[in-house]
Formats: sequence, C-alpha cells, structure tokens
Amino acid sequence: MWRMKIGATAAICAVLCAAMALSAGRPAPQGSASLANDPKLIEELVYANRILYAQGVLDAFGHVSARSDKDPSHFILSRSMAPALVTSSDMMEYDRNGEPVDARGRNSYVERYIHAAIYRARPDVKSIVHSHSLDVIPYSVTGVALRPVYHMSAFLHLGAPIFDSHDEFEDTDMLIRDNKLGDALAKALGNSGIALIRGHGYVAVASSTQLAVYRAYYTQTNARVQADSMRLGPVKFLTPGEAVKAQVATEATVGRAWDLWKSQVGKIE
Repeated sequence: MWRMKIGATAAICAVLCAAMALSAGRPAPQGSASLANDPKLIEELVYANRILYAQGVLDAFGHVSARSDKDPSHFILSRSMAPALVTSSDMMEYDRNGEPVDARGRNSYVERYIHAAIYRARPDVKSIVHSHSLDVIPYSVTGVALRPVYHMSAFLHLGAPIFDSHDEFEDTDMLIRDNKLGDALAKALGNSGIALIRGHGYVAVASSTQLAVYRAYYTQTNARVQADSMRLGPVKFLTPGEAVKAQVATEATVGRAWDLWKSQVGKIE
C-alpha cells in the first residue's frame, strides 16, 4: 500500500514539474510587461495627477497622460479614478487607438481617445492634460478669446482654438468617447499648446509632463486674471513679440514650479 502511495505522489510531482517547465517555456502573455517604462516616467505621472488636483486644475474628474518611452505609439494613463488617489499601480498602457494593452479587469477613462488622437496627430507631444476648469469653460461658450494677459501664460500666443463637437457630430453627450471625436479635437488643436472644448473644458499639451502640467495650471490662471481684468476695463494683452520672448524665458524655469508643487504634495506611492 505504501508503495502505491509513493508511486502516486511521484506521479503527481512529475506532472506538476512538467507543467511548470511548460509554463516557463511559453512566452509571457502580451501586456504582462506593459509598464516596462522608465520608473521615473511613471513616478512623474503620479506626481502630475496629485499636483493637478492639489492646484485645483483637476477635481474628481480629468486626467493626465504621458507618451510611452518604450513604444512611442503607446501612452500611459491611470485607470479610471480620481486623480488625487492615483498611485503607480494604477497606471495602464494604451495602444495608438486608445485601447488598453493589459486591462486586467480595470476600468478605463471614457475619454482616453483625447490622448490617443492627439498623440497620433502630434509626434512632438509627450504629455496631455484634460481639465474641466470652471475658470476656462466660459471662454469656450462666449466667443471671448483666451489670450495671454501676463508673462506666465505667454504660450497662449500659440492660440486657444475651440473644438465644438456639435459642428460635426450634432447632439452628443459632450464627451470625447471615440476616435472620430478625438481626431476632430486633435485637428482643432492644430499646433497650439491648448484647445478649449465647448461646454466641457480644455486640453493642454507639451513636450514633457512637467511642461504640460505647467501649461494646464497657467491656462487656468490666465483665464481668471483675464476675466478680472476685463471687468475693470479694456485689456492690453501681450504683443506677439512679447509673448514669444516671455514664453522662452518662463518655460525655461518650469522646474522651479514643479519642485515646489512636488514638495506640497509630499511622498507618493
């Protein structure tokens, strides 16, 4: 009897070992190493989420992404959740069409197509912020142009075009929920640093995550300052020449703002 038990145990062990060897020999399923990006990129993206919330640019909604440093056609974006709660484990990789590489049951932002479309259209863009700022929305619905009113927002000289989904798609739920809407938004953005979305919010784009956060923050600040100025009287905006020079000067020091904002957020997971 004991010999039979030993034989059965040996047989089971052999089967298990064979299964383990077979599993080890198989290629890893697609997406299992989907976040094999530079850890600093992931950490910076987590900080971007926390900073944008702390500075009042995002609330429970809105999102920020970064182009993948391993596959430029892909991008990194958190799973669908409030930006203030994002950690590195919440980051997901998306393909060029905005579909998750390895969802693992996690929900995605409905408006991930904003990011997919802009990355496809703008090879120079490495990071995108989407905000529903109440300071900015009025400029998307009144016909009053958002223009650079002070040096910190000089990048607005690139333009603040307005994307109106109703022009092409008639009545929608106002969300950028597919690639057709995303492509139309990217077309409206053109070569600008931001684009307003009528009755919805805006996007800010840049060549780095730090700069995208900077532009998102100072777009909102400029909107507030411009509205205050217009209540007082006629506004003298930056001239085109002033704006070009001021943009070079201010964006060269974006790291100063980033370091301050990071210190206010504190350590992240």
